[in-house]
Amino acid sequence: MKQIKVAAAVICDNMDKKQKIFATQRGYGKFQGQWEFPGGKIEKEETPVQALIREIKEELDTEIRVGDLVELIEYDYPDFHLTMYCFWAAVVSGNLILKEHKAARWFTKETIDSVKWLPADVELIQKIKQRM
Repeated sequence: MKQIKVAAAVICDNMDKKQKIFATQRGYGKFQGQWEFPGGKIEKEETPVQALIREIKEELDTEIRVGDLVELIEYDYPDFHLTMYCFWAAVVSGNLILKEHKAARWFTKETIDSVKWLPADVELIQKIKQRM
């Protein structure tokens, strides 16, 4: 089975209190309309943190500070196995401009379950809620 490694940013409003988190809605592909945490594929020469910084700059025109690992998700989609490194992150500069996604929102612990998440992100949502 094909293996894909990605890094995802759980961008929060405050790294200490974590009252709101930022997520994006896919505007393309099989999972169009579902919600995910921004990020992308890790290139061969990159660490997960380096990939995440690059991907957020490319996708959202924003510089982030990467914090602790929230969770390492291993998930089997029908066509591939996903390894997803999920990190807390905070905006350093930029305005989270959508370049690839359909929509974006800030979620609270109370609103995070109000949208349909990508299958691999469902387990992550529970971990995030425990830490908010």
